[in-house]
Amino acid sequence: MKPQLIKVKLSCFFIVLLALALGAGSCKKLLNLLHFTVSDASSFTVPAAATATGAVVALPGLTVSSTSSSTYTNNKTSSDYVQDVTLDQLTLTTTSPATQNFDFLKSVSISIASDAAGTNKTLLAKLDAVPTGQTTIILQPVGNKLDLYLRGNSYTLFTTVTVAQVLRQNTTIRADTRFNVTATLPE
Repeated sequence: MKPQLIKVKLSCFFIVLLALALGAGSCKKLLNLLHFTVSDASSFTVPAAATATGAVVALPGLTVSSTSSSTYTNNKTSSDYVQDVTLDQLTLTTTSPATQNFDFLKSVSISIASDAAGTNKTLLAKLDAVPTGQTTIILQPVGNKLDLYLRGNSYTLFTTVTVAQVLRQNTTIRADTRFNVTATLPE
């Protein structure tokens, strides 16, 4: 064989070997990418009030003890390795009184903050037209990036409602949140 042909074949061999090595490194990164959900539940009370129809009412912040830390541990990662968090679903259910539905609401929006003061509050989900006769409603996630809010053991939810009719008795509502999380494994 001619020396030039040997050099060309060796060059091609090393290029292929380098491409395989780089590809294997990329696959390793993909294999270390985790996708899982964090689910939290909390309850709050909407007080009975003689609020006028159409009034906008901001409820006090509700601190939620999150399962994020234990969920991260169960997935062999930690908040330091979280790359992306988005809201998958936020469901509200009336729990007390048993006969109460959401007819008293015209619209509802819920924001999230990493502290009770709401210093970094951002919109989480909303429902502009609450259907009548329902005891459970699903809010529409707005798609904001939420990594910051699931780094600690708790976060605060702030609820704003537009009243459709006077609420004559205190009503307890359960909020069930489910977040999609993308994280990596510690190296």
